[in-house]
Amino acid sequence: QVQLVESGGGLVQAGDSLRLSCAASGGTFSRYALGWFRQAPGKDREFVASISWNTFYTYYADSVKGRFTISRDNAKSTVYLQMNSLKPEDTAVYYCAVDTGLNGKYEYWGQGTEVTVSS
Repeated sequence: QVQLVESGGGLVQAGDSLRLSCAASGGTFSRYALGWFRQAPGKDREFVASISWNTFYTYYADSVKGRFTISRDNAKSTVYLQMNSLKPEDTAVYYCAVDTGLNGKYEYWGQGTEVTVSS
């Protein structure tokens, strides 16, 4: 079992920055691909960013490309999402997730952290 705990969310103004953190326990963190997803009120969950187990590859949704950066610190078993130039449409609950590479999907999820961006 892998447990994930997100933190760093909050209420900010448009144009501000936040860094979300997701601390993992259990499993072999360094061999997992990691992703960030978000779900706005009344909307479906959407992909935000991901990073491969070896950090060679990162992927971003078009809506956040150039503003958000995903990174990982395997020594701390933590994945980060640096969010710059935040917009009101970034308001959502943000979740981190783990893809172990065994089941072809993200199979472990955190509880989420709320990000609210005011205009």
